[in-house]
Amino acid sequence: MSGNSRRIHQSLLRHTSGMIGFSIILSFVLIAILAPFIATHDPREADVIAGLKGWSSEHYFGTDKAGRDIFSRIVYGSQISIKIGLVAMSFSISIGALVGIIAGYYGGWVDNTFMRIMDMMLAMPSILLAMVIITILGQSLTNAIIAVSIVYIPQYARILRASVLKIREEEYVMAARVIGASDIRIMTTAVIPNCLAPLIVQATLGMGAAILDAAGLSFLGLGAEIGEPEWGAMLNENRSLIRRAPWTVMTPGIAIFLIVLGFNLLGDALRDVLDPQVKT
Repeated sequence: MSGNSRRIHQSLLRHTSGMIGFSIILSFVLIAILAPFIATHDPREADVIAGLKGWSSEHYFGTDKAGRDIFSRIVYGSQISIKIGLVAMSFSISIGALVGIIAGYYGGWVDNTFMRIMDMMLAMPSILLAMVIITILGQSLTNAIIAVSIVYIPQYARILRASVLKIREEEYVMAARVIGASDIRIMTTAVIPNCLAPLIVQATLGMGAAILDAAGLSFLGLGAEIGEPEWGAMLNENRSLIRRAPWTVMTPGIAIFLIVLGFNLLGDALRDVLDPQVKT
């Protein structure tokens, strides 16, 4: 481990809120991995006779109106939420980073063309843009992930562009041009490695935002199908029971709150640690 990596690691370990966020995320990851062993029931198995039972030794978080075990649905829902965050983040970063790097490096009409497209996407509220995309593609969890991924492309593009505009004027980049290095080599060896810090921070924050947006779409009936153990869909199914059976709504709501909080705390900690201008 290099000296800089060791410094970052030690600073992150001393960051209290960052460690809390990391612990929350790690807990959900372990729950998702061990879901078949942790869950006490089939998350999709309905038992109308056992509907709307409160917390008990048989059903830790109670049951919903269809008699499905909420604890098991929360456990399996963690797999879906983490999958949404990872896939949406990966897709958004891949496209957004490519657009931002090309626009920032070449400038001129290339920059203007790409950035005006990004500006048009940002001009529309993210949830509304996602709803338009799902309306075109059709309702499904996969299409919800695609919609959320597209919505966040402009954010990564603008972040990378801002970093590249600054880095491309550095002496080591100019020296690489002088010795005849190709644009692709300069971007891969000199530009991209120096843009990783803001990208890592935004990617961490973006995972929480993607999970929240996907849950919001499912709550509106535009994401996961009815019956799927997805937290937003669980809120949608049981929202009419908030007074009669509040545990059916509180539990998935708390799960969404915790995982988004975890990513936000970790993202803020990474920003503090990776940005030399910020003092933790």
